[in-house]
Amino acid sequence: MEATAYSEMHQSVLLEETVQMLRVQPGKLYVDGTFGLGGHTSRILKDSAPDGRVIAFEWDERAIELGSTRIAEERERVTIIRKNFAELDAGLAEAGIEVVDGIMADIGMSSLQIDHGQRGFSFKKDEPLDMRMDQRRALTAATLVDSASADELADIFYCYGDERQSRRIANCIVEERRRKRIETTAQLADIVAQAIPKRFHPPKIHVATKVFQALRIAVNDELANLASLLDKAADYLVAGGRLCIISFHSIEDRMVKRKLAASAMLKPITKKPIMPEQSEIIRNPRARSARLRVAERLA
Repeated sequence: MEATAYSEMHQSVLLEETVQMLRVQPGKLYVDGTFGLGGHTSRILKDSAPDGRVIAFEWDERAIELGSTRIAEERERVTIIRKNFAELDAGLAEAGIEVVDGIMADIGMSSLQIDHGQRGFSFKKDEPLDMRMDQRRALTAATLVDSASADELADIFYCYGDERQSRRIANCIVEERRRKRIETTAQLADIVAQAIPKRFHPPKIHVATKVFQALRIAVNDELANLASLLDKAADYLVAGGRLCIISFHSIEDRMVKRKLAASAMLKPITKKPIMPEQSEIIRNPRARSARLRVAERLA
């Protein structure tokens, strides 16, 4: 698919709600911590025209390539930094920025990573078991599955995926890799399906969903990165500036809620997370688990 067409087809979740809560205005400076295919950045540019600016963080090189086509006409108002949002401090220093008017991040997977690129994020196609969002990183899911002990794998599946059959799955993986290295998504999905008795297979999602989620989180240090962003963000917000975080599962949402409530520099704006309207879920089913929490920088 042509890059421009694909980036424009991508649907950013909670787009209206995020821009509204961020209080985007002309002439202001915003951080998009997860540029992805440029959906949120594009809308922030539109609402902050003619002179608003965006500092965009993205560590997926392919996403930058595709997302840049979406903002081509406003490219001079965007600085794209190839770093994870956990490096907010280093990235803003690199751009010569000390404070911004708002920060947002969409912690979810993009359709690019799930559907394209042979990256191994999904069990829907047989792909190399990679799962790296940043191809410069050394650790792949295949390496983790091959080298971690049964106890380590069980902890990953339980803590990052809430997988109740974690120990059974981990033991089956260790047994299988003695016979053959586990290198593809199909291999791993089959092992999980065989490890869990049929009566415990979930009715609405693939039986390997939680295991794939947990491995992805572990490979990319996603929770540590999110914690780092939440710890640093307030230092770079002007008084009254807002931090908007979109998360997609309970582990992330709990961390966001806890960190925002504990901060001495932030006031939570959303007592409960903002969730997508049913119309958005129908239009984009991947939005169904999205949760938006917002906090404001105190004076």
